[in-house]
Amino acid sequence: MNEGAGRQAPATEAAPPPDRGGRRTVVTWRNTLGARRAGVRGRRQHALLRIRGDIPAGWRYGLMAAGLAMPILLWVVLSQGGSGDILVPSPAETWEGAKRLWDDGVLLGDFWASNRRILIGYAISMAIAVTLGLLMGTFRSAEAFLEAPTGFMRYIPATALVPLLLFWLGIDETPKITLIVLGSVFFNLLMVADVARSTPMDMIKAAYTLGAGRLTVLRRVVLPHSLPGIIDVARINLAAAWSILVVAELLAADEGLAFRITRAQRFRQVDEMFALLIIFGIIGVASDLFLRWLRRRVAPWARP
Repeated sequence: MNEGAGRQAPATEAAPPPDRGGRRTVVTWRNTLGARRAGVRGRRQHALLRIRGDIPAGWRYGLMAAGLAMPILLWVVLSQGGSGDILVPSPAETWEGAKRLWDDGVLLGDFWASNRRILIGYAISMAIAVTLGLLMGTFRSAEAFLEAPTGFMRYIPATALVPLLLFWLGIDETPKITLIVLGSVFFNLLMVADVARSTPMDMIKAAYTLGAGRLTVLRRVVLPHSLPGIIDVARINLAAAWSILVVAELLAADEGLAFRITRAQRFRQVDEMFALLIIFGIIGVASDLFLRWLRRRVAPWARP
């Protein structure tokens, strides 16, 4: 006797039966169990929890506001409950410190001095990084020649070069700008090389097929494809350049935002220190937004 004779066969998702012409009818299939289950595979994810998914504009701006409000709230709490060892000025006291710097006539000069050093030093750094990075990422010979010394120099702290820069270049603007260049160029160089290396080989072969030479491929294929990545490299490593600026303005400087913070520290003017730190943050956010806008402007096809 068959053991399964008394058991009820499990329900299966039978395929739609063919009609007289040999075709399967959609109406019959819609009534099957498989059709009823087809539209409910998995639960609907909330917009905030989707992996790399867009979120509504209301949620985006609300989360941005909450993210900005949290550090401000923490700042207010610490300023109200700070002890004698930890001096945290309130937002009102910080505003008064900023007004005092403005009334003294030093804030604008410090602002332009620091920005001038960053603009010159970081522009030189990016010019070197783009030129050599494109060569490293495109030609194996350039990579073999430049990668080893670049990797070696990258691990030498730029701040360790301060005594040598003072000994070689004196105490004017030259060592300050040179320190910014040395502190950022090797990181920019390797990252630009990685960006250029990601150019699809199919695009390069297609350019060769159309009769392009090596310089044309480098100028019309590798550079345009790498341009949004190069802007991202500049945006990411700009923060490192500002960090090096703090050390650079200790080299016998008489103006600059970092110099002004060091001077305020000597006199325990914490409100002015906080005001200058906020100015650093505003400059950084403005620079980041500008480079993001520039990326969308020059490479609209590469929008994430």
